[in-house]
Amino acid sequence: MEILLQQIINGLVLGSMYALVALGYTMVYGIINLINFAHGEVLMVGALTSWSVIGTLQESMPGMPGWLLLVVSMIVACVVAATLNFVIEKVAYRPLRNSPKLAPLITAIGMSILLQTLAMIIWKPNYKPYPTLLPPVPFQIGGAVITATQIMILGLTAVSLAVLMYLVNYTRLGRAMRATAENPRVAALMGVKPDTVISATFIIGAILAAIAGVMYASNYGTVQHTMGFLPGLKAFTAAVFGGIGNLGGAVIGGILLGLIESIGAGYIGALTGGVLGSHYSDIFAFIVLIIVLTLRPSGLLGERVADRA
Repeated sequence: MEILLQQIINGLVLGSMYALVALGYTMVYGIINLINFAHGEVLMVGALTSWSVIGTLQESMPGMPGWLLLVVSMIVACVVAATLNFVIEKVAYRPLRNSPKLAPLITAIGMSILLQTLAMIIWKPNYKPYPTLLPPVPFQIGGAVITATQIMILGLTAVSLAVLMYLVNYTRLGRAMRATAENPRVAALMGVKPDTVISATFIIGAILAAIAGVMYASNYGTVQHTMGFLPGLKAFTAAVFGGIGNLGGAVIGGILLGLIESIGAGYIGALTGGVLGSHYSDIFAFIVLIIVLTLRPSGLLGERVADRA
């Protein structure tokens, strides 16, 4: 029972990060039917930017509290990631908006490789330790352990999701996003500017990815130029799992995928005495993807246009 509780906690933490990134995929797809495969690299850029800012602040202001370092670095990471995604949409995707679907897909893959290469040049290819900025003392919950960093991840994810749902459902921008998702031409006739809405969607997705990147780095304690590829791929799996184009589906898909991966890896590790487990945790995400695409291609919640963003 203790193993199960521990893996549920780990799964919720992991699923929270997947959910934030999956929202970026599903928002972009909901509006322009594009899978932005460079989204995982935006997560990576956010994490590496945060690492650089923390290192700079620790040298210039050595007495700065850890939580403040984390907040400042996360804000800077969000700004850099949002600017990057805005430029990507304007330069790489907008000229291809009316092209055959294969062209922007290939461009997205190319952009992913380009960003990885640029990050390798700027930050070097070696793994870099991400500092522990919150108190490392664990808290006991029914025999399971949770750290301050994991509590921060869960809390920040809940706040981010609540803000996003409010933005999409109760603000003028959110109404414009839903209108553009349903019919861009009619929305334009009603005074909505589709290009501005699409740019705003990319910026919001980038901010969520940057937050997830800082969380990912804080939880695992390391950053590197390829760190965004696998989380990005799994977040895409989560978006498909929940029903791509559906915001609630992306959240549910991310959390369920994190739980499946964590519980599966934990029990396999326990049954094999640690020989297997974490090394094979990645297969669960892709087993889920294969099953969902085979049995229910539209995902758990399908695709509801009203919830598109």
